[in-house]
Formats: sequence, C-alpha cells, structure tokens
Amino acid sequence: MEIFKRKQFYIAVLITLACASLGSYLANFPGLSMVGSLVIALILGMLLQAVPAAKSAVKNDVGFISNKLLRLGIILLGFKLNLITLAHAGVKTILLAVIVVTGMITLTYWVARKLGVSSSLAILTASGTGICGAAAVMGISPQIQVGPGQAEKKREDEVLAIAIVAILGTVFTLIEILIKPLLHFTPTQFGVMAGGSLHEIAHAVAAGSSVGPVGLNEAIIMKLSRVLLLAPAALIIGIWYQKVHPVESGARQKLPIPWFMGGFILASIVGTFLSLPAGLIALLVKAAYIFLGMAMAALGLSVNFRVIVERGHRPFLAATMISVVLMLFTMTIAKFMF
Repeated sequence: MEIFKRKQFYIAVLITLACASLGSYLANFPGLSMVGSLVIALILGMLLQAVPAAKSAVKNDVGFISNKLLRLGIILLGFKLNLITLAHAGVKTILLAVIVVTGMITLTYWVARKLGVSSSLAILTASGTGICGAAAVMGISPQIQVGPGQAEKKREDEVLAIAIVAILGTVFTLIEILIKPLLHFTPTQFGVMAGGSLHEIAHAVAAGSSVGPVGLNEAIIMKLSRVLLLAPAALIIGIWYQKVHPVESGARQKLPIPWFMGGFILASIVGTFLSLPAGLIALLVKAAYIFLGMAMAALGLSVNFRVIVERGHRPFLAATMISVVLMLFTMTIAKFMF
C-alpha cells in the first residue's frame, strides 16, 4: 500500500503509539485507573493539538489509524472474554446484560433524538452508555456510514460520545461507591450492580473492588457479559442505521456486516478453548488496548473543540438521565434477584 511508503505515516504511528503507551502507564496510578487508558490516550492526543508539528504529522493518517488499528484492537480484545466463565455466570446474568444493552441503547437514543441530537451522535452515545464505554463507541462507529465530506463530523461525534461516557462513568462510579453503605448490599449484589450499570470495564473494576474479591469478580463477569453483546449489537445497529439513514451514492450499498467482530468472537473462542499461556493472553489484551489507544490518540489530535462545546450539552443531558435510570434499575434487580 502507498501509505506504508510515506515517512510521515511512521511519524504518525510513533506519535499515537507514544500517547497510547503513556496512557496505559498512567492508568496504573490511583484515580487515573478509574478513567482508563483509552480515555487518557484520547486526552493526550487532544493536548498534543498545542504542538502544531504533531497535529500536522498525524493529519493525513487519522483515518487509517483510527480505522484499521481500531479494528485490530477490537479483535484482540476478544481474548479478554472467557466464554466458559460467562456461561457459568448463569441465565440471570446473561439476561440482565441483554436487557441492559437493548434497553439502554434504545432509551438513550430515543431521549437524545427528542433533545435534538443528531442521529449518528445519538447512537454512538447510546452504544457507549449501554455496552462498554469508549470501546463500544469505537466498535459501533464503523457501522455508521456517512456521505462524502462527513468524515470529520463523524470523528467529532466519536470524540464527543467517548468524552460523555468517560465523564459520566467516572461520576457514577464515585456515586455508587459513596452510596454503598446505604444500600446494605452483599458483595455479590453490589458487584452485579456495578458491572450492570457502569460504562467502562475500568469503572466496574474500580467499584467492584471496593467490596472485596467477590464483588470484583461479579462486577467483571457482569460487565463482560455486556461486552460480549458488542458484536451482535454492531451488526443490528449497522443494518438498522443503513436502512433509516441511507448514504446518497450511485452504487448499491452493501450489507454492513462488521467482519472484524467475527475476529473478536474468534479470538474469544481461541482464548477460551485453546490452552494458551496466561502470559500470552495478557500480552494480546495489552496489545489490544495499545492499538485502541493509538486510535483514540489520533481522534484526539483531530478533534474540533469548538464543535464539542457547541454540541455537547444535549447528548450529555440525555446520557445523564439514562445513567440514572440504569443505576436505579440495576440496583433494584441486584437487590431482589441476586
């Protein structure tokens, strides 16, 4: 490919790799671990806009890095899913995950549209809220087909949706930890609530660990049950979005099958049923977050801050309202069913 022959491409890769690696390192510190490496990489990319040379170096390769490396990262993220562990979680956990993902995506999208949010931004925010935060936004985004000249607006929608779920996920993590003594939940109940209601895996881990190993384990299982639904959600959303918002072009549109999600599922199958060393699995998952972090950094370097300020308040309001509903719903289910 011509892109691999350009020196500027490798400079862009090194810049985004540096952001992703630093984000991964900083995410190990208390407080920042709740934010997560992906969001930190995004913020670092946004800060680098103050360095014109960095912004210029990445400008022509944002599309490739935020697209191809994103897909690779999503595929490798499949190694994080152990299907046997999820199967042992039981019907209640899987059913709750299906209800949360389906209900929250639908409700968030509906509220956001009622508030005047654009369709693409509404569905990306809804996906991040309902499934697994930033990774879900980036996983669903390739399914949102846009017309010529709309690529920049789509990247703005991605950044805005990621920022919303990152902020709200952190806020609601703190809220759940603060109200924990008032709930009188068992560690299992609190873990289920955390994994079922919080947006990022990092948020679920932070909240679940506050009640000990049992709560942490339940939070992770509940959260990964939602992550597992990313693949079918991407397919369904892609088909629906293309039907409702067809792209104007002379060529016949192809069915938006997210083939990279097939790789995601295959990776989870391989990681579950083949006897791969635990160290190798950990390395592959680490690589997944590095590639996703590079995609985030590329987005951060291309974001238009003025647009975010102008368009951010309505989707933020919609996601806040639904996050409250989600917390109350999972709180009730955890109390009476677990």
